[in-house]
Amino acid sequence: MERILLVDDEESILTVLQFHLEKAGYVTDTATHPDEVFRRIREGEPVDLIVLDHMLPDMSGLDICKALRQEGIATPIIFLTALDDEVERVLCLEMGADDYITKPFRPRELAARIRAVLRRYQSAGDGDRRTGDVLQVGPVMIDLAKHTVTVFGREVSLTLKEFQLLHHLAEHADKVVTRDTLLDHIWGFKYTGDTRVVDVHISHLRDKIEPTPASPQLIKTVRGVGYKLVTGTSASSADSPGGSDDL
Repeated sequence: MERILLVDDEESILTVLQFHLEKAGYVTDTATHPDEVFRRIREGEPVDLIVLDHMLPDMSGLDICKALRQEGIATPIIFLTALDDEVERVLCLEMGADDYITKPFRPRELAARIRAVLRRYQSAGDGDRRTGDVLQVGPVMIDLAKHTVTVFGREVSLTLKEFQLLHHLAEHADKVVTRDTLLDHIWGFKYTGDTRVVDVHISHLRDKIEPTPASPQLIKTVRGVGYKLVTGTSASSADSPGGSDDL
């Protein structure tokens, strides 16, 4: 049974969320302060997903999410916020959130979003254990069983989202993958707003795997369309080494 950590400084909201999520079959824990979140995670308490309020005392939900991701903690996070703003939505995704729900919302919707996010994570994990394959595209080697990546023989450390992006591009090597496709596949929901979050993660990925990130030779930009991972270092005239739409 999955365990959900609910983080909000309003006890009334926590009470309602606990009631509905436990009715949906989840085990829930609560936290009202950022310090409680970090303590639970760092002490290794079982947490399968975090529902995180955007506005908290002393530290924003964005800062909590950023800090957890910087520590390499990949626990899925769904944001709750009263701010229905596209910029805020993109910021949450850029910081490593898996989904974003604005208040007011229906508890049944939250439960459905939780199921969808957990299903994606569990499906990815099952697939990795099942195949045990090594996927290689040029100098990029992805070990799905070990969840590791080596580039030019050097192991690189990737976040979960970066690994998923690279894996998806490798599965479609030398083919253009659109930003919308990447957003839908990696973040797992239809998002009709700004696709900048994809560009940001591609930029971070390039910083880690490209010999010269400013002139990428592995992940190419196809202007106005998306990205492709190439098996060689040559590119057609339609590609851009950096591209005005890169970060």
